[in-house]
Amino acid sequence: MNFKMTEAIEVLERTPQTLECFLSGLSEGWLQGNEGEGTWNASEVIEHLIEGEKQNWMPRLEFILQEGKDKPFPPFDRYSHLHDKHDRSMEHKLLEFKTIRTQNIARLKELMETEAQLELSGFHPAFGVVKIRELIATWAVHDLTHMAQIVRVMAKRYTTDVGPWIEYLGILKK
Repeated sequence: MNFKMTEAIEVLERTPQTLECFLSGLSEGWLQGNEGEGTWNASEVIEHLIEGEKQNWMPRLEFILQEGKDKPFPPFDRYSHLHDKHDRSMEHKLLEFKTIRTQNIARLKELMETEAQLELSGFHPAFGVVKIRELIATWAVHDLTHMAQIVRVMAKRYTTDVGPWIEYLGILKK
């Protein structure tokens, strides 16, 4: 097994700053482009990450610590950010994400006092029994997945503009 909580936290701590450096100040063309119907643009991905910070990762970890695997934790609506559209700047969204993430990491460090706690189990409504270790590992990989998604969506904006160089740009190949 490769998981180490300290290493997962390294990624979790860097995600807000990475996204802030990458997305702040970009034009709407970069922020609003997507891969077609039913896909997300960079702005929607940030809104999704904010909702995850509020409703998913730490609430589920705390639920596992309180309830164990006796009760399934409440489902997380991965699309809730699409229901309530807020007209906020990217900079405002990034600041909100960074603020909540900082609070969540502090809480994570406070709650997870021992390595043994990483093996505590909860009950996921779709997957069944899951461990805290798996939840935290998924949180880190979820960040990496959405950062890759943002980069891929942005790159695809120039698919037809790169001409024959598309041959060397793996990110643009289907």
